[in-house]
Amino acid sequence: MLSLPPSVRLHVATQPVDGRKGVDTLMVIVRDVFGHDPFEGHLFVFFSKRCDRVKIVYWDRDGFAMWTKRLERGRYNATFSSDGLLSESSIEAAELGLIIQGLDLRNAHRRPRWQPRSTKPVPALSAASG
Repeated sequence: MLSLPPSVRLHVATQPVDGRKGVDTLMVIVRDVFGHDPFEGHLFVFFSKRCDRVKIVYWDRDGFAMWTKRLERGRYNATFSSDGLLSESSIEAAELGLIIQGLDLRNAHRRPRWQPRSTKPVPALSAASG
């Protein structure tokens, strides 16, 4: 189970990337393709074309850090978009932990969660409506 602060977001690439890419090239993708600031401290997740490798890249106060896991047997069940365009989608830390362990989440169902109501201001009552 990954334990991250609520302010840290996880962004997963919707298409595979070349597993040979390093931190500098992946951060260019984060900045130019995803439109995110690489220095925000969020985690960016990339799967290789063969889906046997996952890379997680993030800014760690004084430099970029990259965590890599290569499966010796089997493949990750990464879900890629059908449009073929490289973009990103968000996931939760618990989901990433399960994916890294090799679990297939395609048939998993999320139970409905409570969502706060909109924080739109309530219109003021006029004096005539009294």
